[in-house]
Amino acid sequence: MAPATLLKRFKARNNHIRKGNKMVGADTAWIIVATALVLFMTLPGLALFYGGLVRARNVLSVFMQCFSIACLMSILWLAFGYSIAFGEGNAWWGGLDKAFLNGVDSDTVSGTIPEVLFFAFQMTFAIITPALIVGAYVERIGYGFVMLFSGLWMLICYAPVAHWIWGGGLLAGAEWSLFSEGVNDFAGGIVVHQTAGLAALVVAFFLGARSNKATPPHNPGMVMIGAAMLWVGWFGFNGGSQLAADGGAAMALTVTHISAATASLTWALWERIRYGKASLVGMVTGTIAGLASITPASGSVGPVEALIIGGIAGILCQEMCKVVKGMMNIDDTLDVFAVHGIGGMFGIIMLAIFGHAAWSAQLGGLLVVGIWTLVITTVIVLVAKAIFPIRVSEEDEYTGLDLTSHGERAYDMSS
Repeated sequence: MAPATLLKRFKARNNHIRKGNKMVGADTAWIIVATALVLFMTLPGLALFYGGLVRARNVLSVFMQCFSIACLMSILWLAFGYSIAFGEGNAWWGGLDKAFLNGVDSDTVSGTIPEVLFFAFQMTFAIITPALIVGAYVERIGYGFVMLFSGLWMLICYAPVAHWIWGGGLLAGAEWSLFSEGVNDFAGGIVVHQTAGLAALVVAFFLGARSNKATPPHNPGMVMIGAAMLWVGWFGFNGGSQLAADGGAAMALTVTHISAATASLTWALWERIRYGKASLVGMVTGTIAGLASITPASGSVGPVEALIIGGIAGILCQEMCKVVKGMMNIDDTLDVFAVHGIGGMFGIIMLAIFGHAAWSAQLGGLLVVGIWTLVITTVIVLVAKAIFPIRVSEEDEYTGLDLTSHGERAYDMSS
């Protein structure tokens, strides 16, 4: 979707709210489905994907982190997050006029859907974005720190960025925008994937590496099942971002699938060329790379362009995994930055390459949000670690967080 269209939709939404225009049943039905699909991406999709990649002694801790984040973000989104992101406010934030959905009821319309449904759809984005960061710190982080950090980060880092790009703010092409054309980010290459990827790097840097980094995934089958759920859920993520049941939603869904399929194959092919074998875990990681890369472009590109984006993403993101853990020496455990961060930023740049957005807006948006995310995430980490320990003890890490943090085991080791 073009930035100008985003701005028009933002203004139209507010006009519809004031005038009480009627909703469109088909649009409402589709966004209800899309909302369920995006929540399905986190619970259980992302939880299973990440859970299968860790050691058996830590799988429940990953489930607990994803589930807890989903619950906490839902409450915080209701309280303040939605208003900060989508209130009228100013260039920097939406204000608190819509805190706790003040002034919103079942008859309030946002565009052609109920505003409470728009709230719920965007809530699922606010859930999955901090949940993506989980992959950077699994197996060694304190549960209290996770909860405090995730809540603060969603409200202070994510919600303002959502306002800047999707809420008519600083980067949306409004009268107060830094760029006249605005940033083209259809479903979250910057808002979701860049912010989560950079935040993952910051947390992993402060946390330090795992004691044993050579342990393979304990359940590759679980990883594949989780990735498949993410793939299906992504149809709601991208297709739902059209906010209408129309041809634009259908095209977004189609190009999402093409990019994911292509990136899966190029990742597997590149892995076979480099290492002699193509792994299941590698292939489905390529799927996620293709999905992240097409996310910002899914409202603008066609199938051939999606084929190109996915084809490059499968190789680019794989190589970046080695850069982060090798050259940068940061233990981003499950490659959040390499897959999501690089994938999302790559998609943003490809929009300019294909002529669907202005170079100045795309690169400027990446720069502004990148600096904001790095600075704010660093501050939040320092505050949160002053209140809760950021890292568990060496003994707890060895024993596993399932037992030491939650008093449970995923598997009966005696059977």
